[in-house]
This record gives sequence, structure tokens and C-alpha cells, in this order.
Amino acid sequence: MATATPKSPYEILGVPKGASADEIKKAYRKLAREYHPDRNPGDSAAEDRFKEVQGAYDLLSDPEKRKQYDAFGSANGRGGFRGANVNFGDFNVQDLGDLGDLFGGLFGGRGGRAGGGTSRAQRGADVEVEVNLSFEDSLKGVETKIPVTLETACSECHGSGAKPGTAPKICPECNGRGVVAESQGFFALSQPCPRCRGNGTVIEDPCPRCSGSGRERRTKRYTVKIPAGVKDGTRIRLKGKGEAGFAGGEAGDLYVVTRVQPSKLYERRGNDLVVDVPVTFSEAALGATVEVPTPDGQVSVKVKPGTQDGTLLRVRGKGAPKLKGSGRGDLLARVRVTVPKKLKKRERELLEELQKQSHEDPREALFS
Repeated sequence: MATATPKSPYEILGVPKGASADEIKKAYRKLAREYHPDRNPGDSAAEDRFKEVQGAYDLLSDPEKRKQYDAFGSANGRGGFRGANVNFGDFNVQDLGDLGDLFGGLFGGRGGRAGGGTSRAQRGADVEVEVNLSFEDSLKGVETKIPVTLETACSECHGSGAKPGTAPKICPECNGRGVVAESQGFFALSQPCPRCRGNGTVIEDPCPRCSGSGRERRTKRYTVKIPAGVKDGTRIRLKGKGEAGFAGGEAGDLYVVTRVQPSKLYERRGNDLVVDVPVTFSEAALGATVEVPTPDGQVSVKVKPGTQDGTLLRVRGKGAPKLKGSGRGDLLARVRVTVPKKLKKRERELLEELQKQSHEDPREALFS
């Protein structure tokens, strides 16, 4: 009976073979959050999927391992992958015990250790929160405190899961390896230990605060410096401020996403700011000097004679601060020629006289 072809690590993460490191990381974070054991308690299928995703990311995030994997898959027309499994030709090898170190450098899971076991330390999940800013605060930058609710190491057992004064014990079923092996001729096929579920240790006296999970949800308040010039959707990374890792793994990162309220006065174009400046017909026709608002106060701008409606007058260095590099963008004053809704008698007479004297036909180009 035909068997299903194991998925490649690219298929597991849902990315093409030529995906960039950032694309791989983004896909991993999305799937890790979705299938994380803490969000799917008691769901063995989700836990298996999480391990599969973790294994795929561990391989593809290492440039050397990824390079060797790509070369091996191309040479053999295969490249199947199942979490800690590796597909070699017609053999499906899963944690080969003493042979594990032989292939560990090429298809390692989360790093090897003496005796053929695997390290079960896992990085904590990243967390994303939003912060609302006024348009003015986005230009000048602010310092604010943000509450974040996340999974942290239990404050009583400090993440061990064991009651204070006790400690987890080595699993008697697998002797701390986290896997049990079944001999299949030349190869030893392994599977997660059913007693410790792959952890290598068991907790006989669990912590009363976290019930042995070693984790608890807490709300922390972080002080975040929002740099001047952020836009709506800017992501600010706080390394190590995400959820706690597992089994001594490093904590994830916290990403603060800025949500900037629209300005009633300015329109933002990259680092430039656009502001509408009303001018009268006579000012546009004869020329004038008008006052224009900027984030730093008013400036005088010269309107040349014959300026048309919609013309952009550039004021350099009066736009938004640049996040990358130094300096600021420009202010673009957009001329808006106003037409009076009511005319006094003398004004009407003057405009009628101007109309008689004018030889310009603004619609001439339409019929030429």
C-alpha cells in the first residue's frame, strides 16, 4: 500500500523553497502561536504539529543546515521531513540513538547532547501589542508605559513546575532521553516517551501555584520609548520581553505596533507632510507672501504671480523626522485658490472689467 510522502520543511511552514530568512521567520511565528501547547492544552494533535513546525524552523533558520538540506534533497529527488524525522531515500529515520550524532550536524532538531538525546529547551513565543498615538506625538516621539499580559515563569517554582523544595526527576521510562527506541534491524526507530511526553523528566510533587506547568499568566508594564517620526504600523522590537521559554529556553520578543491617529491638518507622504493653503484669486494672480503652518510653527512662503490651484510649494526640512538616518522630510504647501461666494458691487464691477480685458481662453486647449 502506498504511503504518503513526508512533507518538506518548506511545506510544513508554508513557504516556497526560495523564501527569505524573514519570510521563514514570519511563517514560523504565525504557526507557533497557533499550535503552541499553552494555547491548546490537552490537544495532542496541536502539540505534534507544534513540534513539526519547530523542527522545520530549526532546520531552515540555520543557513548551513538549510544549504545541506537543499543539496541533499536535490541529489536524491526527495527531501521529506517530519519534525525530528529525516527521509533518506527509502528509509525514514527518526532519532537514531547513537547514530543521531552522525546526522545531527546535517538534520539536527534543537541541538544535540552527549548520549544521543536532544535538548528540549524552546524559545518563548513572541507577543505583539498596539499603542495609540496622536499625530503630534508620532512626530516628536514619546515615552509611554504599556501593559502586556503574557505567559511567564511561575513566580513560586521559577519555571521548574515542581513544588518549592523539590525538583523534577529523571523519567524512569526513558532515563531522561525523552524518547524510547524500538529496534528495526540496522536502525533504531524512536518515538516520544509516553511517560514524560518527551520532556525527559517527570514531576512527582507539582507546584501548587501553577499545577506543574511551570508557567503563569501575568500582566507586566513596560516603559517603551517611541522614536520621533513613527508611522501608523511601525513595529518596535523589545528583545526578550515576550513569553518565557520552555526548559530554560530564551524568552520571545515583544513587538509594539504604533497606531497613529490621522491629522486634521496634514497629510503624510513618507517623510513629507502636505498641508492645504488657501489663497485668494488676486494673491494667486498677482503673487503674495502667505503664512503656512508647520509642526514647528508658522513660516512665510512666497506665492509667485500666476500660481495655479494645486501647485505644491516646498519648504525643506519642515516635514516628519526620519526614522532611519538623520534629518527630516519636507513640508509641501498645496495652493488652494478660493472663489468668493458673494461679491460686493465694486468687486463685481472690477471682475467684469477684468473679464472684458482678458484675452486668455482657459478652454482653448480642449478644442485645439
